[in-house]
Amino acid sequence: MTTVEQIALDPGAHVLTTIDVLAQPYELIECDPELADTAVFCERYGVALEESGNCIVVASKKEPKQFAACLVLSHTRLDVNGTVRRLLGVRKLSFASPDETAALTGMMIGGVTPFGLPLDLPIYVDQLVFDLETVVIGGGSRSQKLRVPPAALHAIPGVEAIDGLSKRSD
Repeated sequence: MTTVEQIALDPGAHVLTTIDVLAQPYELIECDPELADTAVFCERYGVALEESGNCIVVASKKEPKQFAACLVLSHTRLDVNGTVRRLLGVRKLSFASPDETAALTGMMIGGVTPFGLPLDLPIYVDQLVFDLETVVIGGGSRSQKLRVPPAALHAIPGVEAIDGLSKRSD
């Protein structure tokens, strides 16, 4: 069984196991899966958008496809056509589809997190995330989120902090 197949069986449990193995602190926030999308979650559970992050999977347009996971703060937008495109060294890049995201990570949009991703997937974290005391991110499934100190993200193998990964949303 591949890692993605194992994750798909219970992605939330896989993420919690991963963060425990990495010995990182976290607070588990259980939520209604219907309220997992960031803006709705933040409003319902009283979390400021500025304290919440989105983990977004991107994909190159040309074959063989290249993918990366990018964590940015929820009140910003990922610089897909600038910073991320240059990091991956591709000409055209877009958001991965929900099916591509699930196939690659074992997680559904609304639950994607940097913890527990395949080891060969580049993971970029916006430098702004590290300015926070804690950040609320996906928990592997749409029924849970994690509040973590941003320093915990450095424990994930291959994570790169990137200045300018996002732009301010207008």
